[in-house]
Amino acid sequence: MGPFLETLFGGLMTGMLYSLVALGFVLIYKASGVFNFAQGAMVLSAALAMARFSEWIPQWLGFDNKLLANVLAFAAAMVMMIVAAWLIERLVLSKLVNQEGITLLMATLGIAYFMDGSGQTLFGSEIYKIDVGLPKDPMFLLENVFEGGLLVNKEDLYAAVIAAALVVMLTLFFQYTATGRALRAVADDHQAAQSIGIPLNRIWVIVWSVAGFVALVAGVIWGSKLGVQFSLSLVALKALPVVILGGLTSVPGAIIGGLIIGVGEKLSEVFIGPYLGGGIEIWFGYVLVLFVLLVRPQGLFGEKIIDRV
Repeated sequence: MGPFLETLFGGLMTGMLYSLVALGFVLIYKASGVFNFAQGAMVLSAALAMARFSEWIPQWLGFDNKLLANVLAFAAAMVMMIVAAWLIERLVLSKLVNQEGITLLMATLGIAYFMDGSGQTLFGSEIYKIDVGLPKDPMFLLENVFEGGLLVNKEDLYAAVIAAALVVMLTLFFQYTATGRALRAVADDHQAAQSIGIPLNRIWVIVWSVAGFVALVAGVIWGSKLGVQFSLSLVALKALPVVILGGLTSVPGAIIGGLIIGVGEKLSEVFIGPYLGGGIEIWFGYVLVLFVLLVRPQGLFGEKIIDRV
């Protein structure tokens, strides 16, 4: 039972991090109907900015306080993501209002490549470290219940708590604020929202800024775990099955989908992998999503689309 629970907890914590990246996809799709292939590049750019600003700011301002440096670096990276959101809306989205979905999709691909290239130009292409003080040593839980207790990585535990707190904040934001309700109205019907005076351009800037904030938090956590390198943008590929499984329009679906895939990956790798030669963790999410799509194409919590003819 002990090894099973350790694997289960590890899967839940990894699933929360997947959900964090998946939230960025869901937020932008809900508000604009665009499947944002630039989300991985946003995570990478935010992580690069955080890593480099935390190095540069103490040199620029002449102090040696790591906590203050991290706070200022986070703020500077967030400002950068907001500026990027404004530029994306002003230079790209505002020119493509009411265009075909494939046009918007190709636009996000272009944004992704531009952000990858500009990130390398501005911040360099080395492997950088983010140190925000997350403890990396393991800890034992439930020692009175199981012999030896359950081994849990403190960094994963703290990261899962941060991700869960962010999810709660976003849920409250969408449900109980005027801006959140406007975002939901735009998600339901762009033209109807415009007809009652909701400014579509401002809403798009806000939602891309919120997605940028989510990308920044995800980038800091993943960068702390893995280091900031250009392969970090591929973490978005791990979130794709999560988005499809939970449903492109469902914030709770992104969370539950992440937990399902995180747990499924870990359990299948540990308990089935030895019999199949390993590597299940790499493809488990995609195979699971394939079976779900055959039964429920809109995902577990997505809205069913009915076309009237």
